[in-house]
Amino acid sequence: MPCARVLVVEDDADINQIVTTRLTKAGYTCTQAFSGSEAKLLLGAGDPLPFDLVICDLMLPGLPGEELVTLIREHDRRLPVIVTSARTATADKIDLLTLGADDYLTKPFDLDELVARVAVQLRHAEQTAGSSHSAGATTRADELTFRAWSLDPVSRTFTANGQVIPLTRIEFNILEILVRQPRRVFSKQELFEQAWGEPYAADDNTVNVHVSNIRAKLRPTGTDGYIKTVWGMGFKLVEA
Repeated sequence: MPCARVLVVEDDADINQIVTTRLTKAGYTCTQAFSGSEAKLLLGAGDPLPFDLVICDLMLPGLPGEELVTLIREHDRRLPVIVTSARTATADKIDLLTLGADDYLTKPFDLDELVARVAVQLRHAEQTAGSSHSAGATTRADELTFRAWSLDPVSRTFTANGQVIPLTRIEFNILEILVRQPRRVFSKQELFEQAWGEPYAADDNTVNVHVSNIRAKLRPTGTDGYIKTVWGMGFKLVEA
């Protein structure tokens, strides 16, 4: 995505400047924020939000990173968010992914790796926004259905039993993959590589976390049981 707009939220001025300089060199247009409250003001409350990607630290003055991620997801389910933090516990990573972060980098991180992850997130966001879909998989021009689910890949909206379910970009990608081939069992590796658009790490629990989060959102609609765990293999949908 040429001239993509990146918001860098980091209270350490030196780290913020180093990251901004490296991303600017890579061709991105960067805006700096040094607190969560400043980032909130820059993000505004419009739809869509005025950035193509957000890099967000957790330990921020004014508004913690966790609350900032939640705020972003309330206004934009598709905006890629990469969290950076010195926290190394798996539970912290799972919590952030559940809130809606798309990726997580542990400090200290390699700047080239950060640039690569930014490129992956932006490329995947662009592909999902502009992708065309085969007519054979749809019941209308742009709609996919499965039992009580309705999924529109163009508007990126998803309903279950008539109720609109807010999904993050990755959650939507996972459901779209499953709905397109409801009889197929997808391994965690297949889901990860298709939904995230990057190589799968064998010890990564990310897919399980996202599927669990999807089920939690579906539970009030009574359709959370549509997603079946095939032990030792992966996930598939349960046909009526």
